[in-house]
Amino acid sequence: MKTFSMTDIGVSREMNQDYLFTSDTAVGNLPNLYIVADGMGGHKAGEYASRYTTERVVAYVLRSKDSEPVTILKEAIQKANELLLIESKEDESKHGMGTTIVCATIVGNKMFVANVGDSRLYVISDQIRQITRDHSLVEEMVRMGEMDRKEARQHPDKNIITRAVGATENVDVDFFEVDLAEEDTVLLCSDGLTNMVDDASIFRIIKEQKTAEDQVSELVRTANENGGRDNITAVIIRPFIDEVKAC
Repeated sequence: MKTFSMTDIGVSREMNQDYLFTSDTAVGNLPNLYIVADGMGGHKAGEYASRYTTERVVAYVLRSKDSEPVTILKEAIQKANELLLIESKEDESKHGMGTTIVCATIVGNKMFVANVGDSRLYVISDQIRQITRDHSLVEEMVRMGEMDRKEARQHPDKNIITRAVGATENVDVDFFEVDLAEEDTVLLCSDGLTNMVDDASIFRIIKEQKTAEDQVSELVRTANENGGRDNITAVIIRPFIDEVKAC
C-alpha cells in the first residue's frame, strides 16, 4: 500500500479548517484508517470541530472491541457527534460548529467507507467513480431534477450542506462497501478540491502523474491555480502497491 496526503490553506482563507488522519498500519481492530474532515463554524470553531471530531473517531476506533468495520466506524462517528455537541453547548464561541467527515478502511480487496457531508471519496481506474454521495442542498436539487451538474457547480448555495457531525443529536451516516481491483487509486478529499477541480480534470491528473506524491501535489496546485477559494485536502491511497510513502 502506498499513500500520500496533503492539506493546504488555499488562496482566500485565513485559516485551515480541514483536518486529516492517515494510518497504513492497524488502528485498533481496523487494519488501516483514512479520514478527511472539513469544519464549519465561527472564528476557529470550524478548525476545532474537524480536528476534535477526527481525534475522537480515532480514539474510539482504538478502544473498540468490535470486529466489523462498519460497526466500528458508525459507533465512532456517533460518539464523536455526541461529544462535539456537548462542546458546542458548553462553549458559546463554539456554538453551531460542525464538520463533514469521510472515513475509509481497506480490508483485503474490500474498502469500507463512511460519509457525512460533502467531503468525497473517489475510486479511479480506467474511469473516475464518486463513491460517496454529497449531503448538500444542490445535490438534492440535482437528484430531484431541478438543475443539472453544470449548474450545480456554479450555484451560489453549493456550499450549504444538509448533514454534518455536530449538527443534530443523531447523525445520519452513509456507508459504502467497494470491491477494489489491482489498478485502483483511491482519493479522499474536501470540497475545496472538488469545487475548484472537476472530475474530468481529477481523472486526468491521476492518470498523468505517476506517484501518489505527484498526484496529490498536482491536485492541490491546480485547485489553487483555479482560485483556491477554500482549504484543500487530498489523500491518495494506492492499495496494492507495497512501497509506503506518506506525509
